[in-house]
Amino acid sequence: LPPEPCYDWVKKDCVDHAPIWCSVDLRDGNQALIIPMSLDEKIKFFKTLVQVGFKEIEIGFPAASETEYEFCRRLIEDNLIPDDVTIQVLVQARPELIKKTFEAVKGAKNVIVHFYNSTSTLQRKVVFKEDMPGIIKIAVEGAKLIRQLTEEEIASSGMNIRYEYSPESFTGTEIDFAIEICEAVMENLGATNENPIILNLPSTVEMSTPNTYADQIEYFCTKMKNREAAIISIHPHNDRGTGVAAAELALLGGADRIEGTLFGNGERTGNLDIVTVALNMYTQGVDPELDFSNILAVKKIYEACTKMKVPERQPYAGELAFTALI
Repeated sequence: LPPEPCYDWVKKDCVDHAPIWCSVDLRDGNQALIIPMSLDEKIKFFKTLVQVGFKEIEIGFPAASETEYEFCRRLIEDNLIPDDVTIQVLVQARPELIKKTFEAVKGAKNVIVHFYNSTSTLQRKVVFKEDMPGIIKIAVEGAKLIRQLTEEEIASSGMNIRYEYSPESFTGTEIDFAIEICEAVMENLGATNENPIILNLPSTVEMSTPNTYADQIEYFCTKMKNREAAIISIHPHNDRGTGVAAAELALLGGADRIEGTLFGNGERTGNLDIVTVALNMYTQGVDPELDFSNILAVKKIYEACTKMKVPERQPYAGELAFTALI
């Protein structure tokens, strides 16, 4: 919990504008599938996401496998990425993986390099066996290398490269420490109001009720330095079955951006469902700026590519969602 009450979000009636949307179907969703999507299926899914209106799409973890690397190269070399769409690639804050990632995205017009390291109390102790300064060092060294490689790439090719940092397991991290490590990353990446960094605050495992997540987001937004130099992004999972609610309340708490998947696909119990969050906005008179007017066609492609079935009572797209006894 935040060390002091954060209740300004409670005073707001509803979300009053669309957030920045980022689909992570091709990374977070794909890695959760029993049978991962083939290259052709991923391309088909990518094109569907573009048609829906996503301007930021996380396409994978290109340093993790040759399949992921090949998909990234295919999108770039076959000119499948519209000029107004930014691809996002995920990478751990590890030098060899960062360098491989920059090789993968070479030639793309617009890229978000999304790097992360875990910051939670448990993972610091069990996985990294590091204290807080040691964890900050991992993040800062990753940031410095990414900035160096970015400056080299911009000088040689003029690519538009933006930064995103996630303190993984944010909800299991002391919030003042999460702020401290994010501020250190911002400083080393040279974030400015004109060129803000994306700070992604994931509910990697949904550990509390949605109101607590909103409190955490509000506290982070109000206590961090240089708030104008950051786009606050959220990435709720659905372990408690409240991923959609967590996203909606976090927007009230000050978040600017949402990462999620169509129909909530993702590891364990899934991510928040972007379809539901977006279409819920219409009930408050807000245009989500995503086009789900042909939701059944989107559903058909989703089911064909993922080999998963949208449940009959899924909001908006389930076969029984709009039936009633008369």
